[in-house]
Amino acid sequence: MRAGEELFPEIRKAVRALCEDFPATYWRELDRDRAYPRAFVDALTKAGFLSALIPEEYGGSGLALSAAATILEEVQAAGGNGAACHAQMYMMGTLLRHGNAAQKQKYLPGITSGETRLQAFGVTEPTSGTDTLSIATTAKRDGDSYVVNGQKIWTSRAEHSDLMLLLARTTPRDQVKKRSECLSVFLVDMREAAGKGLSIRPVRTMMNHATTEIFIEDLRVPAENLIGEEGQGFRYILSGMNAERILIAAECVGDAKWFIGKASAYARERKVFGRPIGQNQGVQFPIARAYAQMRAAELMVREAASRYERGEDCGEEANLAKLLAADASWAAADMCVQTHGGFGFAEEYDIERKFRETRLYQVAPVSTNLILSYLSEHVLGLPRSY
Repeated sequence: MRAGEELFPEIRKAVRALCEDFPATYWRELDRDRAYPRAFVDALTKAGFLSALIPEEYGGSGLALSAAATILEEVQAAGGNGAACHAQMYMMGTLLRHGNAAQKQKYLPGITSGETRLQAFGVTEPTSGTDTLSIATTAKRDGDSYVVNGQKIWTSRAEHSDLMLLLARTTPRDQVKKRSECLSVFLVDMREAAGKGLSIRPVRTMMNHATTEIFIEDLRVPAENLIGEEGQGFRYILSGMNAERILIAAECVGDAKWFIGKASAYARERKVFGRPIGQNQGVQFPIARAYAQMRAAELMVREAASRYERGEDCGEEANLAKLLAADASWAAADMCVQTHGGFGFAEEYDIERKFRETRLYQVAPVSTNLILSYLSEHVLGLPRSY
């Protein structure tokens, strides 16, 4: 099911063709075994889709964020799950915008070819949650390296990544004027860190998300792996969060399209009491409403991506896109289950799998409640609620 004027038709066509090689049975078996879709990620890498944002001088395509959003949307609309690899796209901005020439030359060509994977994002901690400025992981300078100690949670794909962007405290809070000036970002080579102060514990969840908890004890990270300036890490992470919200919003739009297409087809074909169930307004109206929600979210995603690409402030638009798209995908998921009745819970229809997967985005990468708080304070001028 396609909607509206399609952007990047050639990219969409190519992604759809690739996804045809990974049918519903592929994703179903992975979900059953909680396995990582290595073959799918390798195929996306080989086709150049995961290096869409990397400049051509490093082997990438040098495309805009809206092109990356299109790729991820199509993966979801085809019934797949871009969460296995989307971090490489939304984390790329931190390295591209704030990394130095040596770091880019060292890592980007390998990421482009697939020799190196940048999929892990170590930010959230058990005690801080989304209060990023309260993280406790520390990085103390010691000669030509930093010694890192701490713990991270919900660091997805860590077991399947070679590099991790890590946010750590480099200055105690009581020694800076602004809380935001005490955090720094490091590019950690987990191949070198494994067994030398870094350990990973998988966290099993209700969906196949390959997420983990990371424990760090006296891990030495070369000082040359510091991204940008010491103490400016929070600002770097914030600049990447808008891209993250936009890309995941695009995934939610893709999910919504999948659910709406699935429900529409079933409502046309399924007959009860001698007539298609889609002839009943009680069935067709929820599908139509889900479509309307999806289209509105789709337009907001495009607006947010457009402002991001123009270098304009897009905090409001990125948050609105994430909020509207997550709500649209969840509403479409609920509608799809209801349309299918009992079959909506059957594994072979794939609805229950996608239902679980899209539910995540009411919570991650940022809770809808925090988005509402942001809009209340920064857009509507209401008193800060936290």
